[in-house]
Amino acid sequence: MRLAVVSIVGLSAVATSGCTVGPNFLEPAAPAVSGYTAQKEASSTVATSAPGGASQRFNPGEDVAAAWWRLFRSKQIDALVAEAIRNHPDIAAAQAALRQARETTLAEGGALFPQLSTSDSVTRERQSAAETGLEGNALTYTLYNVSVPVSYTPDLFGGVQRTLESDVAAADYERFELEATYLALTANVITAAITDASDAAQIKVIQQLIAAQQKELDLLQAQFVLGAVDQADVLSEKAQVAQTVATLPPLQKARAQNRDQLMAYLGRLPSQDRGEAVSLDGLTLPRDLPVTLPSKLVRQRPDIRAAEEQVHEASALIGADIAKMLPSVTLSASGGSEALSASQLFNAQTTIYSLEASVSQTLFDGGTLYHTKEAQVAAFDQAAAKYRTTVIEAFQNVADSLAAIRADAAALKAYVDAEQAARQSLDISTAQFRAGSTTYVTVLNAEQTLLNASTSRVKAQAARFSDTAALFQALGGGWWNRDDETIAAVPKPADAIALSPLLSALRDPHGPLPRSAPDGGAKAITP
Repeated sequence: MRLAVVSIVGLSAVATSGCTVGPNFLEPAAPAVSGYTAQKEASSTVATSAPGGASQRFNPGEDVAAAWWRLFRSKQIDALVAEAIRNHPDIAAAQAALRQARETTLAEGGALFPQLSTSDSVTRERQSAAETGLEGNALTYTLYNVSVPVSYTPDLFGGVQRTLESDVAAADYERFELEATYLALTANVITAAITDASDAAQIKVIQQLIAAQQKELDLLQAQFVLGAVDQADVLSEKAQVAQTVATLPPLQKARAQNRDQLMAYLGRLPSQDRGEAVSLDGLTLPRDLPVTLPSKLVRQRPDIRAAEEQVHEASALIGADIAKMLPSVTLSASGGSEALSASQLFNAQTTIYSLEASVSQTLFDGGTLYHTKEAQVAAFDQAAAKYRTTVIEAFQNVADSLAAIRADAAALKAYVDAEQAARQSLDISTAQFRAGSTTYVTVLNAEQTLLNASTSRVKAQAARFSDTAALFQALGGGWWNRDDETIAAVPKPADAIALSPLLSALRDPHGPLPRSAPDGGAKAITP
């Protein structure tokens, strides 16, 4: 029985699919550009010998891996990402929103088909003979009635189908919102973990410098007791130590707040921090970086696909509003039985039926339907403009990431060289001071230069990892190579829905619901 009903549903949809009014939605073309930057893009970055200093190669046209974060070769990052996907409520909310949109589409799909109901009643009546113009005793009887009313409004102009088309687009929008949520969460977890590693590395560098400075201060104080140095040199070094120590609290504060944010991404409370951490030295910098062709980026960025479905939804609703301005035909029938006893209900003599056909058309409504349609046209124009903005921002994201990766490599090389030079300068200045050939101010300046160079080098190391993750995010994150949906996104009951042609439309953007109308103008958008 269930299969028969679903088959009738599918046949009815096909039978009414040729008369849809309103504009056709056309998949927007990709921007006609061959690259992401005005200048010729370099094929690789510079390299340095420091950890995280490997050269990276850009490979145009290479696909993005589904689990791209595994390229960092960190089991800790893999575990953090898995926990975030498993626990963060935003993923559950996106799954539920997708299921809601699909259920709404399936619910509204019933408008394409006849509506069948049943009505049963037993009535005890006493009727006066005077009502019939006769004299005599009142008539008392029991009336049994069974009826099955059926009504059907043919979708002559495709208004219902256009509404369903908009519902399918709305469901696809939620599908891509799920992918966008998934991508943002994984990228945020990785970035937060790298930031934590950077903060920890900077704190370690400063603590090592403080230990070295404290050792130097102890030596100066011993020399002061012997009269070998002035008290001013001792006080200067003491001030230098205090200044270096003062740089720790802001970093410790930033790290604590970043870890609170990381716990939030993992779906934990701050008090549930178990201390898991990533080390910069324990990360592997991906050597080969994919660079999606510009012509494919608009099909791979979930935010662009979501914006496209909003345009599609608005386009379909224009057709639905146009259909409301046209005549509507309603067919109705009722069949059943009416008898004075229950045993006679299904006799041929007690059978009753009625057939009715009606046509309705709004003749005057003060411009309500027209302006409703025009408002939807404006909504389409707004969605199309927002789509173009999304495309522009997506291309900007990729260009920014490519520029950042190249700049990060050059910056790390420069900071490594600067740190090595600063360390050598400090060693020479200290030796010269002890030999009496320079002032202690020179030593202090060298210490400050080394502090700045060391922390900058750590930041540059972290930036290479963070901006690499940003590139994978800007390219769409490889969602097309995996299935991020769970049972929470599937309409219920799944066994019945699996037979529904409407579900096919939900899973396939080019499914059975029509996307074109013989008499409609195309609605296209160009980035």
